[in-house]
Amino acid sequence: MSSSLVTVAYLASAVLFILALGGLSTNDTARRGNLFGIIGMIIAVAVTIAAFVTRHFEWLVALMIVGGVIGFILARRVQMTQMPELVAILHSLVGLAAVLIGFATFLDASVEYVGVEETIHEIEIYIGVAIGALTFTGSVVAYGKLSGIIGGQPMMLPARHWLNLAIFIAVIVIGVQFVGESDHQQATVLLLAMTALALVFGVHMVAAIGGADMPVVISMLNSYSGWAAAATGFMLSNDLLIVTGALVGSSGAILSYIMCRAMNRHFISVIAGGFGTSGGSSAGPSIEGKVQAIDTPIMVDLLNNAKDVMIVPGYGMATAQAQHAVADITRALIKKGVKVRFGIHPVAGRMPGHMNVLLAEAKVPYDIVFEMDEINGDFPEVDVSIVVGANDTVNPLAQEDTDSPIAGMPVLEVWKGQTTVVLKRGMAAGYAGVDNPLFVKENTRMLFGDARDSLEALSQAL
Repeated sequence: MSSSLVTVAYLASAVLFILALGGLSTNDTARRGNLFGIIGMIIAVAVTIAAFVTRHFEWLVALMIVGGVIGFILARRVQMTQMPELVAILHSLVGLAAVLIGFATFLDASVEYVGVEETIHEIEIYIGVAIGALTFTGSVVAYGKLSGIIGGQPMMLPARHWLNLAIFIAVIVIGVQFVGESDHQQATVLLLAMTALALVFGVHMVAAIGGADMPVVISMLNSYSGWAAAATGFMLSNDLLIVTGALVGSSGAILSYIMCRAMNRHFISVIAGGFGTSGGSSAGPSIEGKVQAIDTPIMVDLLNNAKDVMIVPGYGMATAQAQHAVADITRALIKKGVKVRFGIHPVAGRMPGHMNVLLAEAKVPYDIVFEMDEINGDFPEVDVSIVVGANDTVNPLAQEDTDSPIAGMPVLEVWKGQTTVVLKRGMAAGYAGVDNPLFVKENTRMLFGDARDSLEALSQAL
């Protein structure tokens, strides 16, 4: 295949990837965006194989079939509620690929570099392996936290910031030695030493981040995986891989920034060890007041007399897999002429867009799903707000207590509506470990129990 044809094909793939990102910006165009991405990847893989694979073709086809079958099975079996874990483990594979390609490129003696080209090539390898290694272990730890294998409580080692700084300095020092090392065997030892440090850094970096910051972690690891892919592109002199990696890396970085703004957090403070515990321990002032519990018949009366209903989903909806029951209630209320909307906090769930994905799976219309900034001012006009498994994202302490761990975090102001109904199993705090005064406000009612069971009963009653 001619180089001109390869260039044109790569350009077409790059354009399709850009269109894919553009399509994913809204719910209505997301399917089309995914289709653009699929077509672009098919073109990229097919052209790369046709242009550059000259031997062991049968091994490549066999491994692609094995990988494709594994991917297909995973896609069929993984529940929508498990998407954060799947995304995390896929990021780890990108990081591992960057590490393996980096070592393979370094050990490949078929191509010789001299002078400045050799220095640049070694820097590319070093950076690619470093980013890939920390992405690999960091993503594995994120998978463990999201799946419950590892607790959500941050691991706060003594002098952890000094430990991170020491590792960072060591990586730079080893890098300088690596680039200037003429002995290939000694250079290999240095590369292995750096890889070990980067693997440790990835574990420590994510282990020190609490459960409440996991949405930022997911987007951050997405960015890292993109830069790892871009570094791999430089190693292999593949322009498309560079462009694609840069797209993923930059978009992930922008998304991380958006997530941090949504939580009133600084990116550095998240990496340095964010808030969040898995045990729901109390933090901040103790909440005093009387909890007002209700049952299904009373809630049915509330909804039958309402004209404007706002539903606020949280991670509890995902764990209870209650999205279909929520959709059934939505359809029932709309048939009764009730105005129903959804308010989505940017960091609800365990990954960016988690709630939107679940609602889309349950076929909730896109045009009634709104971001926090779009509907937060409408709560005074809402008759009934239904909070399904959300906690920190509807906590008034974010605005009322400057000493709270979530102080300044923008939240959905559900308490400003006429009546708020909170669906929870109990009174435990959220992932930030902060008690919620919303539960004892005069206009709040608590519907205790499993969210799916409660909502299915409510749907049948309606």
